[in-house]
Amino acid sequence: MKWSAFFIAIALFFFHLTQFTIAQDAAPPGFWEPKQRQSKPDLSALARLRFLTTVDFFPFNYLDAENRLSGLHIDLAREICSELEMAERCQVQALPWNELDTAIENRQGEAIIAGMAITAENRERYLFSRPYLRFPARLVTRNGEALAEPLYTTIAGKRVGVIGASAHEMLFRDLFPQAQSVVYSRADWLFDDLKSGKIDGVFGDGVKLSFWLASRESENCCTFAGGPYLAPEYLGQGLAIAVPRDMPQLAQAIDFALHNIDTGGRFTDIYLRYFPLGFY
Repeated sequence: MKWSAFFIAIALFFFHLTQFTIAQDAAPPGFWEPKQRQSKPDLSALARLRFLTTVDFFPFNYLDAENRLSGLHIDLAREICSELEMAERCQVQALPWNELDTAIENRQGEAIIAGMAITAENRERYLFSRPYLRFPARLVTRNGEALAEPLYTTIAGKRVGVIGASAHEMLFRDLFPQAQSVVYSRADWLFDDLKSGKIDGVFGDGVKLSFWLASRESENCCTFAGGPYLAPEYLGQGLAIAVPRDMPQLAQAIDFALHNIDTGGRFTDIYLRYFPLGFY
């Protein structure tokens, strides 16, 4: 039976409470059980591990000022190869997005690390690693006007801006039915009204909000309020690595590497390299 909006809101509210202490640190929450033990799959027969990516997904994969392929995904791919002791057989190649599928089919690469969505359609073509990063929704308010916890009650009656017809609008309405949603079609209008006090807050994608808070456009007006909201049923399953369906051993090996990279603190180091103002 599908949950009603009320029960979804309650469930996500309590999940939010469990994540609140995490939000006080810049580090992302771990998605792995630290004590979980995994055996390392044997990839000795794999002559090469080539990750395919793109150059248009900043700050995950892009070309830097010196035209070098850079980003969180590039650093993560190299960490995976190091963990699997395949550094000498590891490659990262950038292609246009619409060429990734064909390249995998033609065995021009063994894995895609480019933000491919984990959908039912894509699962028919690929095996996915476990997600290594999820994009939370966050609330932003003006400095000195942060709402006290629990937000579910203190946000009642407040005017909060959201981008219309977005997953975040739907999530906000289900999470906070007692708040007043103010719908915008443009982000610049939304942020201008937040700075001027016409609305009490903004609810949206934590990644985009973190970049705005760190930008000149924010004029240091505002800050995150409360903690992150992770809601896969609204916001998707997060970022994962895709491999051909006939390479389950490679998928297991990537999970093995991701687990060790995460629990060893190396993923946090990579994350903070690109997100100094953490979105968790």
